[in-house]
Amino acid sequence: MAIRDTAFIRTGDGTRLYVKDWGTGRPVVLIHGWPLDADMWEHQMPALAEVGYRVVAYDRRGFGRSDQPWTGYDYDTFADDLKAVLDGLDLQDVALVGFSMGGGEIARYMSRHAGARVTKAVLVSAVTPYMLKSGDNPDGVDGGVFQGMVDGLRKDRPAFLANFAKTFFGAGVFHSPVSAETMTWAGNLAMLASPKATTACVTAFGTTDFRGDMAHFRVPTLVIHGDDDQTVPIDVSGKVAAAAIPGATLVVYEGAPHAVPFTHAERLNADLLAFLKG
Repeated sequence: MAIRDTAFIRTGDGTRLYVKDWGTGRPVVLIHGWPLDADMWEHQMPALAEVGYRVVAYDRRGFGRSDQPWTGYDYDTFADDLKAVLDGLDLQDVALVGFSMGGGEIARYMSRHAGARVTKAVLVSAVTPYMLKSGDNPDGVDGGVFQGMVDGLRKDRPAFLANFAKTFFGAGVFHSPVSAETMTWAGNLAMLASPKATTACVTAFGTTDFRGDMAHFRVPTLVIHGDDDQTVPIDVSGKVAAAAIPGATLVVYEGAPHAVPFTHAERLNADLLAFLKG
């Protein structure tokens, strides 16, 4: 008797993607942010599986337990990798949830693969539609910021990521919305990634223009963003994305930083469940 090993899905170029596949019911696919892996959905996967959803989360190529190829760190390839997961598990009537750079996978998938198999989408603190400051995107982030991130990662990746975590979680000198242990754990997840993937993805999420992908969202779409997000500012991302996606609903988390799946886990879970059931 043949048994399918669902721990890994092999992509078109042979890269193996590690997949977590929990529960039964309508599938919800969670796409992680930079520089973490599928384990970042610590609070969402059990909550969704326990109420009757099939919850799938995978490690992006170069991150976590997936293969670490030298090439393929661009959004066309990421969208093809997402397609490989959906096709490999033969998922139908799928709700896609993308956090941070994971929102880019959804956007490119919707245009590149016509949103096949997908019936709902959620963008959480997502980098869409275009992060980079340019002549036709004057409110974007200066390109020097992304180059500075790459330089810092190449010089001392552990130190850079430890400092980045403070902004990511909205932690200050006297207050942090998450425990020190959570920040340490997130740093450990980040260090599982290859240095090549970590730096190449900064360029990918920092410079990829998704504005042309927005019109290809033809399913109910929820956009969730914190208005104190210092990593992916809401004025250049969440608000613009919601306005560009036909019929999208924008939910603003007042005072929330970038890492809402951690800092606002209960509220996010409730909003996801309400949207999935609606």
